[in-house]
Amino acid sequence: MSATTTPRTTVTEREARQVAEAARQQDWHKPSFAKELFLGRFRLDLIHPHPLPDDESVRRGEEFLARLRAFCETAIDSARIEREARIPDEVVAGLKELGALGMKIDPKYGGLGLTQLYYNKALALVGSVSPAVGALLSAHQSIGVPQPLKMFGTQEQKDAFLPRCARTDISAFLLTEPDVGSDPARLATTAVPDGDDYVLDGVKLWTTNGVVADLLVVMARVPKSDGHKGGITAFVVEATAEGVTVESRNSFMGLRGIENGVTRFHRVRVPAAHRIGPEGAGLKIALTTLNTGRLSLPAMCAGAGKWCLKIAREWAAEREQWGKPVALHEAVGSKISFIAATTFALEAVLDLSSQMADEDRNDIRIEAALAKLYGSEMAWLMADELVQIRGGRGYETAESLRARGERGVPAEQILRDLRINRIFEGSTEIMHLLIAREAVDAHLSVAGDLIDPDKSLSDKARAGANAGVFYAKWLPKLIAGPGQLPTSYGEFKHGTDLSGHLRYVERTARKLARSTFYAMSRWQGRMETKQGFLGRIVDIGAELFAMSAACVRAELLRSRGEHGREAYLLADVFCRQARIRIEELFGRLWTNTDDLDRTVVKGVLGGAFEWVEEGILDPSGDGPWIADATPGPSARENARRPFGP
Repeated sequence: MSATTTPRTTVTEREARQVAEAARQQDWHKPSFAKELFLGRFRLDLIHPHPLPDDESVRRGEEFLARLRAFCETAIDSARIEREARIPDEVVAGLKELGALGMKIDPKYGGLGLTQLYYNKALALVGSVSPAVGALLSAHQSIGVPQPLKMFGTQEQKDAFLPRCARTDISAFLLTEPDVGSDPARLATTAVPDGDDYVLDGVKLWTTNGVVADLLVVMARVPKSDGHKGGITAFVVEATAEGVTVESRNSFMGLRGIENGVTRFHRVRVPAAHRIGPEGAGLKIALTTLNTGRLSLPAMCAGAGKWCLKIAREWAAEREQWGKPVALHEAVGSKISFIAATTFALEAVLDLSSQMADEDRNDIRIEAALAKLYGSEMAWLMADELVQIRGGRGYETAESLRARGERGVPAEQILRDLRINRIFEGSTEIMHLLIAREAVDAHLSVAGDLIDPDKSLSDKARAGANAGVFYAKWLPKLIAGPGQLPTSYGEFKHGTDLSGHLRYVERTARKLARSTFYAMSRWQGRMETKQGFLGRIVDIGAELFAMSAACVRAELLRSRGEHGREAYLLADVFCRQARIRIEELFGRLWTNTDDLDRTVVKGVLGGAFEWVEEGILDPSGDGPWIADATPGPSARENARRPFGP
């Protein structure tokens, strides 16, 4: 069998876009550094001086980090978790006792009330010991029950569920389905109103924490009917409710201790009082939750970078080849420099975004998305370089290394564990499109009707007039700016001179905005199909954001007497490396194989190149590409395995 037997929900491309667009946060009520950057406006004042937490937040955060560090050192055996592919019950019991389940929950509900900054520091610490434990805590608090209830729940819901989430209950977030990934318009799970309840039917895939969870946030489609607006809606569901079955615990190339499964709902009754927000608000709730929830991934990526740097430093000083440590050979040294500089920049991006989230003075939806995108991509590159630095030992498992008497460095494991970050909570490709949509929002708000085929001539004429006014004011500002003045940003010159990098960011932001405008003028309605171009635009913006954050962090550390000279050096090296990547991306905006690639893809799908596949055997065998997810009772034994008390 080569195709799924599940009846598919048919949705046109336009309908899918409309669903996604309706779920977007439409308005910008607060300033956004990244949004301004994509518009060619370098608003350094929004991030410099670097925002700082208050003393009480620091005290509580540092106290918890000290207790968490002691717990991680004594109670978490990462090798055992990797070997047994599960987190021991006693580890989870210890985390509950520490209050780690309620790091972000208000103390009045039994939580610790940590800031986003210290929550992320905690995740980086835990994730450095065991990414699987980090994933457990992150899925529970970043996207599980606590965060959407904090933002959208009723007081009754908060009173009922948050104390449980803070101390005893693990939660999970269920959106993805076997045939529905980043296109929620085709969501098949239904929630049919029935008196004071809703009745859920459907199957959810890749439910991180779903195998062990006590509470679930479930996204389901409510049919439109009398008295019911309908649409994708969020519910809190008890994992022990009748009709909820964990049909499978999934296994992956990495994160072997993660409790991720397939969950089936058959005639599951959920009280209407457990609905989060109004009907039809589910996707908006999910996306808004992710605005800050996405910061948990770059937190663990930054922690991974720190570990990669530590191992690279220690190993490359110990290992000698041709009469000197391998670190002193340029081919290896350049990799170590990349890891050191990029780790510094990732932490700069993470801490800046986290502190801005805590202050709530800025809209950080683009910053958080950029942090997730950039962190996941760069952490993967750093881990790959570490494996290369370690050579054969980098490819060998930690268990094998220990068995033959060497230090059990899990370099190949960190590479496997980090790989998922480029996929979940928005794949790199989806993040490119999501960020690109926000980056061009100002253009679409004034000129979108011009390229919308469904708009009338009068609408287009009105849009044309509005666009004329906007661009008459905006375009001239892209010609010149502070980046062309050699004295600009002079406060970033202390021994090492970072002012030139900030001038480069200012100039390049204007160049980026001009490139975007030119592309919109050239392709108009076809702009959304130019995903290669949009991805490169976003990647340039990510590099500019990271450069800005690195410089601002270096100046903060210098002003506080905390490794200022070294921080300036790392920021300088990172910015020089980033500038090389940016220039390459600009070159590929207009010189690429995108059009030719589309031609080849059509040939591949049409079978024109099947002859290239000759001479191999496919070990994957037969079976459907997508498992049957037809609603109905489960025919499988419940694989749910809650952690012990």
